[in-house]
Amino acid sequence: MHTDTERCVRAVQSKDARFDGWFYTAVLTTGIYCRPSCPAVPPKPRHMVFHPSAAACQQAGFRACKRCRPDASPGSPEWNVRADLVARAMRLIADGVVDREGVTGLAARLGYSTRQIERQLLAELGAGPLALARAQRARTARLLVETTDLPMADVAFAAGFSSVRAFNDTVREVFALSPSELRTRAPEHAAAGAPGVIALRLPFRAPLHPDNLFGHLAATAVPGVEEWREGSYRRTLRLPYGRGIVALSPRPDHIACRLALSDHRDLTVAISRCRRLLDLDADPVAVDERLRADPALAPLVDKAPGRRVPRTADEAEFAVRAVLGQQVSTAAARTHAARLVIAHGTPVDDPEGGLTHLFPAPEELAALDPDALAMPRTRRTTLTTLVRRLADGDLRLGADSDWPKTRAALLALPGFGPWTADVIAMRALGDPDAFLPTDLGVRRAARALGLPSTPAALTTWAAAWRPWRAYAVQYLWATDSHPINVLPT
Repeated sequence: MHTDTERCVRAVQSKDARFDGWFYTAVLTTGIYCRPSCPAVPPKPRHMVFHPSAAACQQAGFRACKRCRPDASPGSPEWNVRADLVARAMRLIADGVVDREGVTGLAARLGYSTRQIERQLLAELGAGPLALARAQRARTARLLVETTDLPMADVAFAAGFSSVRAFNDTVREVFALSPSELRTRAPEHAAAGAPGVIALRLPFRAPLHPDNLFGHLAATAVPGVEEWREGSYRRTLRLPYGRGIVALSPRPDHIACRLALSDHRDLTVAISRCRRLLDLDADPVAVDERLRADPALAPLVDKAPGRRVPRTADEAEFAVRAVLGQQVSTAAARTHAARLVIAHGTPVDDPEGGLTHLFPAPEELAALDPDALAMPRTRRTTLTTLVRRLADGDLRLGADSDWPKTRAALLALPGFGPWTADVIAMRALGDPDAFLPTDLGVRRAARALGLPSTPAALTTWAAAWRPWRAYAVQYLWATDSHPINVLPT
């Protein structure tokens, strides 16, 4: 979008927050860059230059605006809509792969050469993987500086910097303030809660309807791994350097997030996974505009605009739970999952006492005794085959997954039909166009709305909803009185 100068100027002059994260405005006369909704008086159009990423602005020599804090913008919705190389690379960079494995590790994950990846990222985002990762490190550093009492040296390494000097230089260059000055200017963070807890706000594009989002997560919560407590969805997290516990609470203009991490180097990854879990980088205006064009869906969209797709913080975990939930009730699926957690999960310490384990990793489940599973033999075979393929690395589910190829690989597994593959594509892989025409709730809702209810006919009808069919599923599910559609009290 940043190449459409006229449209960008209109967005900046109207301070339209819908475009935050889509592009950034660099102001030639001040040397700063802003989000489109910056509350400052808009500069003259001839003084504006538009860039596709914060990293591109920084590479061009601009520093972040202290008033609108463009580093706190929602992420671009483009990376959650596409499955091409650039989108997959951006999801991996957000997950901290460049900091942990370098550009060569990023290239290995994607199956391309480092030169190809750098060329495509530079062409589309104006910055290569190192610059994009550096911009992300700067954002993480600012969060740690402003929300914790960690010594600056600890902040530097937790944010992914290789040295304190690189940390200091980057913070000064990006924010025009030293780390100490950032901490002095920050609001008091003593109210963050217990020691070691990082409190932050996760932004999103309005509107956001929280009922089905948090209702689904709470209604399907696995005891010991997830819970709903005092207005917050809480869960344990398995992270690259350690483990964590997160509490997420819906607020009118943000999601309140409280993170307790065993290793602060996991902060960037934890934030990225929480945003993916709650689908916070979605563009609800674009989604609802397309779905509202269908007269059958329009009343549902008008009643509760901004529905998100409840996703997952761990793709392999969700795949296992999808198999456990085949042809059984929500309660039965939770029971099966809880048994696996007690038998094979890793214990964790929760100061609040409600969470007890990490969900077992595929490597921990690969050695389980199939006869110990209280389920039909065919489903036991499905589950053991899945965890073995995941543990061996033959099947990879993650931010870098190629959606069509991964769906085909899932369908090749014994016991995997279209419903299981598509619900994993929708909620674990993040495919916004995944559709469930065989789902009983979807078919029942379609019939009540006067739409075709057979899978083939409904799929044909739903072609008009593309590329947002996963969101259409949320609106169809919401016509039912199931607990997944109700925000817990």
